Amino acid sequence: MDAITPPATRASPDLSATERLVAVRDLRLTVPSAAGPVNILRGIDLDIAAGEAVGVVGPSGSGKTSLLMVLAGLEQATSGSVVLAGVELAGKSEDALARLRRATVGIVFQSFHLLPTMTALENVAVPLELAGDREAMAKAAASLRSVGLGHRLTHLPGQLSGGEQQRVALARAFAPRPRLLLADEPTGNLDQATGAVVMDLLFKLRAESGTTLLLITHDPALAGRCGRIIRIADGVIGA
Repeated sequence: MDAITPPATRASPDLSATERLVAVRDLRLTVPSAAGPVNILRGIDLDIAAGEAVGVVGPSGSGKTSLLMVLAGLEQATSGSVVLAGVELAGKSEDALARLRRATVGIVFQSFHLLPTMTALENVAVPLELAGDREAMAKAAASLRSVGLGHRLTHLPGQLSGGEQQRVALARAFAPRPRLLLADEPTGNLDQATGAVVMDLLFKLRAESGTTLLLITHDPALAGRCGRIIRIADGVIGA
């Protein structure tokens, strides 16, 4: 993206069916509460092109994380359509959704979600092994080297700093070469300097791999590194 050109803010660029990696239509999510049903997502329409980087901004509670969870198949929409890599998520079994995630999606959360009894190498190898990759360990080691942790392969998460743990999480997300990376406030638990290093790595790996990125962030500067920004408030995408 040109450094002096602000990112576009359109929710749905003009795309052909073959260009779309994500197509969302009238997505709604309602959850029960003691006070009655709560409408979290209220009619989201969104297209994301293959290879695109999209920043998602909005106030806390606006539905950003819920949108990510639905796109990942980790939360079931109340109604509407979500098509990911040509596959409609509605009606798919948990096993089918898990297979689709393994084949298509990488996820990086604010919390690192590393398995505490596994080494960095073993943590990164997990999704590769689940996919039946016979070169899981070699690919995991290469992915850790790509984030500057080739010297930390045998360390447990508890032996790593917060920044190192998030770099392991990045290596794990990118190791299977996902078509779509979903990142939810990936620097939220890090100090500013460490977070900057992690985000530089994330954008570097994305550029090298051509992975499509959906980045949720409260930081306008980070969102501005994406080619397009969408703003969510009260469960809808604003202008």
